[in-house]
Amino acid sequence: MNVDDLFQKALRFEFLSVEEGMFLFENAALSELMLVADTLRKKQVPHGKVTWIIDRNVNTTNVCIANCKFCNFYRIPGHPEAYITDIATYRRKIDETFRYGGEQLLLQGGHHPDLGLSYYVQLFKQLKELYPSLKLHALGPPEVAHITKQAKSTHREVLMALKEAGMDSLPGPGAEILTDRARRLISKGKCGTQEWLDIMTEAHKLNLTTSATMMFGHVETIQERFEHLVKLREVQDKKPEGAKGFIAFIPWTFQDVDTLLAKIRGVHNLTTAEEYIRMIAMSRIMLPNVKNIQASWLTVGKQVAQLCLHAGANDFGSIMIEENVVSAAGAPHRFTSNGIQAAIREAGFEPQLRNQQYEFRKMPELMVEQVIDY
Repeated sequence: MNVDDLFQKALRFEFLSVEEGMFLFENAALSELMLVADTLRKKQVPHGKVTWIIDRNVNTTNVCIANCKFCNFYRIPGHPEAYITDIATYRRKIDETFRYGGEQLLLQGGHHPDLGLSYYVQLFKQLKELYPSLKLHALGPPEVAHITKQAKSTHREVLMALKEAGMDSLPGPGAEILTDRARRLISKGKCGTQEWLDIMTEAHKLNLTTSATMMFGHVETIQERFEHLVKLREVQDKKPEGAKGFIAFIPWTFQDVDTLLAKIRGVHNLTTAEEYIRMIAMSRIMLPNVKNIQASWLTVGKQVAQLCLHAGANDFGSIMIEENVVSAAGAPHRFTSNGIQAAIREAGFEPQLRNQQYEFRKMPELMVEQVIDY
């Protein structure tokens, strides 16, 4: 294999194999990798702006029986700190979100043994009755898999019921690394690789917009990272004509503070800034059929994320009015609306507020400039 030949193949928007991706990741100069990824970004996102969103990650419950070894957020059933979010709390948090200029909840939780399809259908309907303009970017493949097993139903039927109840789009959490070897080591209680992919395939058939993620820097091999990217690309390649499918890809690094992976297995996140930038660039190169690549400032910080905007990323994600899961494992970074726009400008780009469909939004005229400290 030859680096220049592979770059030319990538610039023609051709699919690189796992082996070709690994070769570039390990052998290409960082500057050249960034240049090629940046060239692809300019072709795929010609407006040249860097998008961002105002939303809030609200957790339906912290009760979970998946026992992921990287999660400090969950509590087992019956734990004194266990909770299910009530409607009064939702109302307070949604009202605050609207005041901060947001219009969406990223609504996720755990694998609660007593919360099934009827609970989520009723919750979504109630939230939409109270707030008709609210967008629900809700659940994720592992939660859909859990609900499906409880309901003794099918992924398609569950997704149809959730969509009819008010789910606007399906996030991509719980992907971690899409190989069963890695998943058994870090999150044995979650759905397997194929089920995660199957749920996303069904969502695309129902014209539900989704996003895809990857959490790396733990037990996975470099080869498994690239197998993950190829599997996502294959699902996206099968989406129905006219469906958006995976509208964005968001890779982030494992946060290891006080996690069982760190305490028991001695697994720590040793990802360097250069390695993260390389993975962003390779994400753009390996996923020519996914338009938007997001830099995870939450896990790598402002400066590294800014460099990623010159390495294929075109999105800076959310100011995250509230985020509890990744933060519980040590992610310390925070942004206000003004702060995220300033960071994008510092990197040499024009910031553009968006919604979950990557449609441009005007900045709200009256907006509280603050991030709540949770």
